[in-house]
Amino acid sequence: MVIAKTELFEKSLQEQANLFKALAHPARLQILHFLAKSKTCISGDISDELPLSRTTVSQHLKELKEAGLIQGHVEGAKTNYCLDYQKIEELKIMLGSFLNDIELPDGFCCK
Repeated sequence: MVIAKTELFEKSLQEQANLFKALAHPARLQILHFLAKSKTCISGDISDELPLSRTTVSQHLKELKEAGLIQGHVEGAKTNYCLDYQKIEELKIMLGSFLNDIELPDGFCCK
């Protein structure tokens, strides 16, 4: 049986990597910002907010939905998209914890 290399790592690291991967494209970040600013579920065409085709935006929405960062509810011919606030809060905590675990050397200075 072949094991995916990601399965060699702790489950928590796999979960973090999946969420961080979902954030690894500017279109997905813009979608999250747009939904956050809207403060409601959007049933309109989100591709109007991005310099990308509807097909490309749909792929990014799919990635965000699979990561659990957004929810999509089908109503007739349209899908309503909104943030999953609980998952966003988990992501904020996870990212903060991840970064806090990275210790910088004493006297570290950026140039």
